[in-house]
Amino acid sequence: MRVDPAITRAGDLAEGKPVTIGADDTLEEAMATMQEHQVRRLPVIDGHDLVGIISQADIAQAVNASDTGETVEAISE
Repeated sequence: MRVDPAITRAGDLAEGKPVTIGADDTLEEAMATMQEHQVRRLPVIDGHDLVGIISQADIAQAVNASDTGETVEAISE
């Protein structure tokens, strides 16, 4: 499908239900959510407010190489 970027809205290309994680959830839960839904970026919400985004790179910087590898592998399946 080709669209005209001048008139197409971002929401027109969005599909499905957004996958998010709560600001109070653990990093382990975030990693599991990323793996389960195979997403490379995970919006972090506090109530209805977006407070940040966790990416694969954030995971790689925060945890050991083994856990990073598992997460990247599961996301990329």
